[in-house]
Amino acid sequence: MAASFAMQSILASSVAYGASVKRTNQFLPLQYAPSLQRYSTMKVRCMAGEDADLKEQPKPISTPPRPRLSTKFSDVLAFSGPAPERINGRLAMIGFVSALAVELSNGQDVFAQIGNGGIPWFLVTSAVLSLASLIPLFKGVSVESKSEGFMTSDAELWNGRFAMLGLIALAFTEYVKGGTLV
Repeated sequence: MAASFAMQSILASSVAYGASVKRTNQFLPLQYAPSLQRYSTMKVRCMAGEDADLKEQPKPISTPPRPRLSTKFSDVLAFSGPAPERINGRLAMIGFVSALAVELSNGQDVFAQIGNGGIPWFLVTSAVLSLASLIPLFKGVSVESKSEGFMTSDAELWNGRFAMLGLIALAFTEYVKGGTLV
């Protein structure tokens, strides 16, 4: 490596300044150094060809590491946390479908369903779904990691939002109408 550096320094000084430069290295006599004169008007340009070997290979795409999910109770159930909207959306999806099913089978509107024993069913369903939704979050499993193909976490959020709006619209329509929707 030292020999390579010495050779490069000799050649560089001889080419750049001509042969009139004093010899800076005692290992190589001056007669072996090239004696080219310096041309200030000469410019050297280099362009790579379109050979297949010279093309750059694409770099592998690496995904940045995801930050570790917090499993603290206050973080999971925070207003902007992962649990509240998902749990409410899941409850709304089950509530909307069951409200329509009971209305079609028994002919009772939403308020009659709540008055005729719907509150205990709502409390049991809420407790089971809340626990089933919270246990994976407290273990550190994110909802996005389990979403694939057609059933994505974003689709679940949007379905839950539409179910919340549908349940409110169903109750409001039945209240204004004064009876069942169907």
